[in-house]
Amino acid sequence: MSTEPTTTEPTTQPALGGTFTLAEGLTVSRMGYGAMQLAGPGVLGPPADPDRALAVLREVRALGIDHVDTSDFYGPHVTNRLIREALHPYAEDLVIVTKVGARRDDRGAWLPAQSPAELRRGVLDNLENLGLEAMDVVNLRVMDDPAAPDASIARRVEAMAELQHEGLVRHIGLSTVSAAQVAEAQRITPVVCVQNQYNLAHREDDALVDALAEQGIAYVPYFPLGGFSPLQSDALSAVAGRLGTTPMAVALAWLLKRSPNILLIPGTSSVEHLRANVAAVDLRLSPDDLAELDRIAG
Repeated sequence: MSTEPTTTEPTTQPALGGTFTLAEGLTVSRMGYGAMQLAGPGVLGPPADPDRALAVLREVRALGIDHVDTSDFYGPHVTNRLIREALHPYAEDLVIVTKVGARRDDRGAWLPAQSPAELRRGVLDNLENLGLEAMDVVNLRVMDDPAAPDASIARRVEAMAELQHEGLVRHIGLSTVSAAQVAEAQRITPVVCVQNQYNLAHREDDALVDALAEQGIAYVPYFPLGGFSPLQSDALSAVAGRLGTTPMAVALAWLLKRSPNILLIPGTSSVEHLRANVAAVDLRLSPDDLAELDRIAG
């Protein structure tokens, strides 16, 4: 949470989708917001309409969303500066989660930035552009060879733990990691969340979701650009049609139902789409709906 004074009143709206406690004194609604799509095309450069991006962020708060997922390599720097312009000084109840471990080149490629010095620079850049003295949660995004899914991340986690010891990072999370890497990190420092790809069609992390739930650790599914495009299935469309909503809202509602430790961070650059996504917290999926959706994974 922000250590700076704020004149913005915390939201008094009911929690969206229930709440989850990441750590002592750090409880958030299960429906959050992912800010990646606020940058320009390819998550590079400024948005075509900055005022529209600022309006989305302000609507995030108006809807009662109390945690925002971002990174300073979105843009780069663009998304965090928009968040600061729209929401600073930050309300006491607003939790900002970022990630480090990558950088962008001049053509927009996503490149590893995994050395201790690069991780430190990433944290400092986030703090500067967000206008914060310490980050609530920083996810270490692991960018290793897919052929070595369990490669050691100890050195990188130790670097994050040092930043935590210095007071620049309050809590540490992990992104794009295996169960073995989570366990390795936990031998070094507590882990409050894991952010991996997971949805109706991509359920390789089923066992990890359940294992983290048993430990009281949040699982935060992310979606590649294009959202749920791999899920353009007749089953998803049929359930959405019956409920009078969008396929995305149904897919989000399924995730909320899947496990109580799942936190959502759907992203959009549209106020209308943001409201439609938030409506997922009120969807009630019947046993027949759930059975139909579960068959999507084959």
